[in-house]
Amino acid sequence: MITIPYLTALTTYFSYGLLFAFGQLRDFFRKTVDWWSHSTLQGYAPICLGLEDFYIRRLYLRIQDCFNRPISSPPDAWFDVVERVSKDNNKTLNRTTRVQRCLNLGSYNYLGFAAADEYCTPRVIETLKKFSASTCSTRVDGGTTTLHAELEECVANFVGKPAAIVFGMGYATNSAILPVLIGKGGLIISDSLNHNSIVNGARGSGATVRVFQHNTPSHLEKVLREQIAEGQPRTHRPWKKIMVLVEGIYSMEGELCKLPEIVSICKKYKAYVYLDEAHSIGAIGKTGRGVCELLGVDTADVDILMGTFTKSFGSCGGYIAGSKELIQYLKYTCPAHLYATSISPPAAQQIISALEVILGEDGSSRGAQKLARIRENSNFFRSELHKMGFEVLGDNDSPVMPIMLYNPAKIPAFSRECLKRNVAVVTVAFPATPLLLARARICISASHSREDLIKALEVISSVGDMVGIKYFPAEPKKQQLEEANRVKLE
Repeated sequence: MITIPYLTALTTYFSYGLLFAFGQLRDFFRKTVDWWSHSTLQGYAPICLGLEDFYIRRLYLRIQDCFNRPISSPPDAWFDVVERVSKDNNKTLNRTTRVQRCLNLGSYNYLGFAAADEYCTPRVIETLKKFSASTCSTRVDGGTTTLHAELEECVANFVGKPAAIVFGMGYATNSAILPVLIGKGGLIISDSLNHNSIVNGARGSGATVRVFQHNTPSHLEKVLREQIAEGQPRTHRPWKKIMVLVEGIYSMEGELCKLPEIVSICKKYKAYVYLDEAHSIGAIGKTGRGVCELLGVDTADVDILMGTFTKSFGSCGGYIAGSKELIQYLKYTCPAHLYATSISPPAAQQIISALEVILGEDGSSRGAQKLARIRENSNFFRSELHKMGFEVLGDNDSPVMPIMLYNPAKIPAFSRECLKRNVAVVTVAFPATPLLLARARICISASHSREDLIKALEVISSVGDMVGIKYFPAEPKKQQLEEANRVKLE
């Protein structure tokens, strides 16, 4: 739970209030002027209406140059950011032919497979020649190749489940699977900070949805007891099914799920566990098998394992792993399997090849080295940010590091100043986070060298001093401590 300092909360509210007041004033004058040239079709309601439209026009567009930055190279440790210009105060941005070489602290390229790889890339090219770029069909028609069957077997073996099914899109894996697994008469208990794909999947299922406090097993148990005692709304009949939804690493917090405690509670109350390992699979654990391996949880105790291939594996798509009966049921009923185009064969080969490198089946130790490097890089970077006085969320071993910004004026200031110094960062604000909790999300990769990380720390420290986001006192450096001790001795 994030505790906002009183003064920070007050100034943040004041900043948003000021933006809202001036935005409303400008809207009033715009409506007055537009009244004389009213061109809306008679009888039609405005397509864009409400506070969301107001937020986009009066807040987001002012700083939209900090978001959606196009790149023109692979998302490796360094990449090329395309420069954009605006001639209408940021309402529209036009690309130029100029690029800026920047240190990449925003991509999910945790193990460095997104760039050209000596083992993966040649095999992907051969697959492209053999199978083409797309199957142009669904899995149940002509979209299942030998690669898809091989990939599902590899994934199942890697995560420690009897069977798996793969999909062409990570977001759709959650949003399309949950309505198949549970429906009316069922109960979903979801972590309050779960990803939007889980939220939409839960809403679309028709099941009753309850939320527990973020990563708080004691509150989860309280909600479970209350809901089991009350039963279904109106009828108070027992729930047909209860499912608890959590993530391995929470993508906006960088925190590890308290999985052992949650699994224990779910066993006690006979609730199914659905674990989203989008950001944890491949990135953490001694052999990259995710949060279950890291925290010592038997995968047999997690009923449904979900993950994506867009982070650690340098590809696209997602998977569900579970019992053979579950996977067979999904193949008969899941719309993402029945109606969506299957995952591209080159993308499937990329995942298979990346898994082989991670497991050492390529005949080298590069996979183990990548896993060790991502862990070392993540812990080093997090430790140094803490020493500098930044408020950094998350746990050790997590490659996701949110630096809290809070104030809306600090979002564009931090992003733009970092870019000027050739460091590309991702800033995140409402609606992806609560209104007061804007942040910069740093993603560390195994492809980053120690020199890259030191440069990034120097830039972030300099910009942090300029923008004023070091909310804690910095630790004195070793040289300062040595000098202080020398003065005392003298």
